Amino acid sequence: LAAALGAIAAARCPAPCVCDNLRAHVLCLNGSLTAMPDTIPELTKKLDLRGNSFMVIPAGAFLATPYLTHLDLQRCKVERLEEGAFRGLGRLVYLNLASNGIALLYQESLDGLSSLQQLILKGNRIEEIQPGAFGHLGSLTVLDLRANALVYLPDMVFQGLQVLRWLRLSHNALHVLGSEAFAALPALRRLSLDHNELQVLPGEALARLHRATWLDLGHNPITYVAEEALAMASLRHLFLDHASLQDVAPNAFARSPQLCMLDLRENQLQGLPPLVGAGGLVRVSLDGNPLLCSCLLRPFHKWLARARVQAEGACAAPPALRGRSLDSLKPPEMRCNHLQPPPSSPTPPEQPSAAGSRQCPRRCVCSPDFHHGSCKNRDLREIPRDFPEDTRLLDLRRNPFRTVPPDAFPGLKDLVSLHLQRCSIRALHPGALRGLESLVYLYLTDNHLSTLAAAALEGAPQLAYLDLDHNAFTRVPAGAFRLLPNLISLHLQHNAIRELAEGDLVGARGLRWLYLAGNAIRHIAPAALAPTKMLEKLQLEGNRLLEVPTAALWGLPALSKLKLSQNPIKHMGDSVFLPVASSLQHLYLDNMGLEWISPHAFTGLGPKIRSLYLEGNKMNNIPNMSNFTGLEILNLQDVPFHCDCQLLPLHRWINKLNLRIGATCGSPAEAQGLKVKLSTTFQTCLGWARGEAGETNPNKTKAASKPSKKKRSGKSPARGFSKSRA
Repeated sequence: LAAALGAIAAARCPAPCVCDNLRAHVLCLNGSLTAMPDTIPELTKKLDLRGNSFMVIPAGAFLATPYLTHLDLQRCKVERLEEGAFRGLGRLVYLNLASNGIALLYQESLDGLSSLQQLILKGNRIEEIQPGAFGHLGSLTVLDLRANALVYLPDMVFQGLQVLRWLRLSHNALHVLGSEAFAALPALRRLSLDHNELQVLPGEALARLHRATWLDLGHNPITYVAEEALAMASLRHLFLDHASLQDVAPNAFARSPQLCMLDLRENQLQGLPPLVGAGGLVRVSLDGNPLLCSCLLRPFHKWLARARVQAEGACAAPPALRGRSLDSLKPPEMRCNHLQPPPSSPTPPEQPSAAGSRQCPRRCVCSPDFHHGSCKNRDLREIPRDFPEDTRLLDLRRNPFRTVPPDAFPGLKDLVSLHLQRCSIRALHPGALRGLESLVYLYLTDNHLSTLAAAALEGAPQLAYLDLDHNAFTRVPAGAFRLLPNLISLHLQHNAIRELAEGDLVGARGLRWLYLAGNAIRHIAPAALAPTKMLEKLQLEGNRLLEVPTAALWGLPALSKLKLSQNPIKHMGDSVFLPVASSLQHLYLDNMGLEWISPHAFTGLGPKIRSLYLEGNKMNNIPNMSNFTGLEILNLQDVPFHCDCQLLPLHRWINKLNLRIGATCGSPAEAQGLKVKLSTTFQTCLGWARGEAGETNPNKTKAASKPSKKKRSGKSPARGFSKSRA
């Protein structure tokens, strides 16, 4: 009876899908579905739709499957969730929408998910969350919003998440948090805010998290932790690693009495004071800081011994103590002979109040607690002046300034982040940034800039992140970066740049990330990238390159990520990635219309490659990649393989990978639409049984259809994983 019922259910399984009736699972992976299948068995509990092309999830899309408990929609090119998209899924406990293109969560987008426990929205383009978006998710315990485009969290944005225990907000662009942003999270235990753009510790917002025990604020440009900055009664683990910390107040953690582990690795701390009130502290990690082990460090050193706190870190100076661990030091060794005596008279009382004498400009809002100023969208024609001198973040977006004059920001020597997006700016005059000696972030996206002189950037030597996306550049502004020795990230995406010429990047010797996607680049000069010897990430997708710019890749020993997607490269010759073979980890060659890849194209690449994207191409061969033993992602979707005996080596190799790669058969007819892994057409090939019995070297397989030694014609591959023409 069970077998009969299973057969009946199987008959209703949609053609591109695989149904496991005993476990009530349906898999429709890496297909070309553009709408939800309408014949999925009603009693299905787990539905896996990864790798399809839905674009929009319409209202009531799953009303026919009310018993779903798990739904996976990763990599489905979803851009919009209509209100009521998941209505009727009252039993769903797990929803994965990672790696899509969702930009906005509407108020009713997640309506109907009253039992949902885990919601994964990682890797979308979410810039805004409307109030009430999570209001119906009363059972949610994990919310993953990593790797989106969030800049601001308004008050009560997470209202309704009464039992949420872990909120993941890493790898966004957050720099402002409303004071009540976390007020509606009474059960939260763990908060991940690492890899954002927070310039100050958001103490007021965090104080609402009375039960949180774990807080990660690493990789944020926080420079200072102020007095009693963190009031979290239950906090035990705090991560402030890889920030920009230069100082920590003695009583910074006095209102977090349960704190036992403090991670301050890779900052700019020369020392710490005794941490008053942190009576529960067990371990402090200071590795990677330029610790000055002079007499100034003695009070902290004595406090470590008295409080029995374990400290990890080593001296950077003086030279006699360089490399010595903190726990090996003796107080007499920590001398101050080389230091100047302290001033004999105190600082005049009028000096500290000078910064406070400046008021906020009219029509602007200034937050003294966060050192932020904002005049966003005020229809201002000129850049306001007289912001408080301790301002660290200045938001001037959406004002029609048109130009930035010389000395536009007087007295703002502490400014770290400057936002000038969508200001109709056509020119930055020489000296425009003069005096911004602490500036790290400069955002000039969505303006009308076509040129940029080095003199315009003079006076901002600490500038590390420069965003010039969506402007009018027709070439990279040559020499503009020679006064920016600390430039790490340069965005020039979606301009009209036609080539990358020698000398364009002179002075950008510390550049690590270069974004040039969405331009019209046809040519890259062999020496164009020579100044950027520390480059780690190069994004060239969506340009007009006709070949891999191999000559330009020499001299880039740290390059780990290369994106060439959506360039009209039809042929790929020998050793095209050899210059970066020792460092490359992530290679994007998707959606290029590739027709032929040389069997030797990947010469030099091997175990270091972690991800390779080849989907959406038309090539007649796949080079031998049997030495790519470190692969975590391989995408061969939308490559219509001809599943005959000539493809047997590829079939065997991908079966050993234990990865979902999306390779499907385009022909012959009996295999069309089947996964290369699952196709039975290979069972008729000579050597099939021997291979299945344990042959491990795919190059030794001899398929029945292998051509004789007569002369080959055209560019058919001599070696590697190949597919014959359909």
